[in-house]
Amino acid sequence: MCRVIAIANQKGGVAKTTTAVNLGIGLAKMGKKVLLVDDDPQGSMTICLGYREPDNLELTIVDIIEKIVNEEDIPEDYAILHHSENVDVLPSNIALSAAEVSLVNVMSRELVLRDYVEKIKHKYDYVIIDCMPSLGVMTVNALACADSVLIPVQAAFLPVKGLQALLKTIYTVKRRLNAKLEIEGILLTMVDKRTNYAKEIIEEVNEVYGKTLRVLPTEIPLSIRATETSAMSKSIYDYDPRGKVASAYTELTNIVSQNA
Repeated sequence: MCRVIAIANQKGGVAKTTTAVNLGIGLAKMGKKVLLVDDDPQGSMTICLGYREPDNLELTIVDIIEKIVNEEDIPEDYAILHHSENVDVLPSNIALSAAEVSLVNVMSRELVLRDYVEKIKHKYDYVIIDCMPSLGVMTVNALACADSVLIPVQAAFLPVKGLQALLKTIYTVKRRLNAKLEIEGILLTMVDKRTNYAKEIIEEVNEVYGKTLRVLPTEIPLSIRATETSAMSKSIYDYDPRGKVASAYTELTNIVSQNA
């Protein structure tokens, strides 16, 4: 049975896309069939996976949305790209911004992505959705079709403070649109254990949220190698397989797979 996981945080720069890519490819390395969905008009996931000019792609998630809204049939593998690290990719580009605005006048606009996922998820073990850094219509769409949401949080003051707004949105979606939605956990990212500041932030997250939410035991360390993967269009497993970040994402992948 397919699991749909949204990777969400309205704060940018928290390693959300890096987490989505490496979790998805990590699951693929375990033999799972994985679809990575870029739900961000910046096309960050698309670019990270090597599609350097997303605005020039012939088909993207926008074309899927248009077909769902117009109640048109979607051909097999429509808009899907096949990546060399054994994952399928539904790409995105800046046109998604306009599509998000146009959805305002669409009936059941929060459920458009769910309609698509329901049609294709029989082909996959996991669908991983990389949400945009906002709490707009497309992020709500991702939460409305997800089984769970993984929340990457940089070990810093502002990203932690922004958690309340995200959690409020998640609980609203769960109450009104998707009763099965659960929180996979809070994933601390870009952690520099050499500093007391990072240690204090980790303690605060566990103290404030740990009583009601799962703070994952795996922490993604701060590393220039992880940043370089985007430029190299590779996962951390391919670029730096023996590094500490690859080890951390392997641990995360094992945790997520055990929750299935």
